[in-house]
Amino acid sequence: MSTTILQALIGGLTMGGIYALIALGFSLTYTTTRTLNFAQGDFVSVGAFVGLAAVGLVASALAIDPATTPWAYVLAALAATVVMGAMGLPLYLAAIRPFAGRPGMSWVMSTIGFGIIMQSAALSLWGPGARMVAAPLGDEVIRVAGVGFRSQEIVVLVLALALLGAVDVAMHRTSLGRSMRAVALNRDAAALMGIRVTRVMALTFVVSSALAGLSGVLIAPIVSASLFMGVVIALKGFSAAIVGGLTNLRGCMLGGMLIGLAESFTGLWSAQWREIVVFVVVIAVLAAFPNGLFGKTLVEKV
Repeated sequence: MSTTILQALIGGLTMGGIYALIALGFSLTYTTTRTLNFAQGDFVSVGAFVGLAAVGLVASALAIDPATTPWAYVLAALAATVVMGAMGLPLYLAAIRPFAGRPGMSWVMSTIGFGIIMQSAALSLWGPGARMVAAPLGDEVIRVAGVGFRSQEIVVLVLALALLGAVDVAMHRTSLGRSMRAVALNRDAAALMGIRVTRVMALTFVVSSALAGLSGVLIAPIVSASLFMGVVIALKGFSAAIVGGLTNLRGCMLGGMLIGLAESFTGLWSAQWREIVVFVVVIAVLAAFPNGLFGKTLVEKV
């Protein structure tokens, strides 16, 4: 029993790390612009295929087998991060900037439309089929004290925790992070202090999109890469942000872990109930804490 629980714990923390990265992206964009990127799932899916394409090009040029070359996975992660991060800028300029700060929720449809355009372009390039992605350190099951896990689970967990820690440090210790927090607190006051609010907002979408693209590469060897896989992952990432508190970065990180663990431990009992329990948790938390476990109500002075 203890072995099974430990396996569920590792699996839950692994997926929780991915959900936390997605939740972090939602939190960053919401606190700075009061908008959400509903194309986040498409950034996850397309990011995975951008990484695969980059590896394929290098493999063809160097005549190597990417399945036996661990550094090819690093190249895929870098390519997805850079390309999807770069796509965050036109997303902000075309789908967010014209509508941010205005009455209504036009940005909902504009971000969904941007995601559909991006997904359609990807479908024309790579087609609708799923692709199996080899784990960089092999697909065999590693057993330690009777507990079996895949190397990719450890890779994802370690990298996700490292990224979450790095973002947290950057938000509290760097000038850019302090600028983002200032814009989130009071946009007008931040502008009066000399902070370029528009630039900070654009950078927020770049960071959010880069995290989504990287998440796609990290999760691809576990769930297989598909241009439709990001919808569910982004939905659970958004659920994690809601549970932890959309306005609290650390709360979003903890929310991601909570959703991942709830999903994993429910799977021990019944796989069919995994999705149900995740959203029961969301509803239960919101019933008791309308702003999430660690969220606060944002008040704008006019």
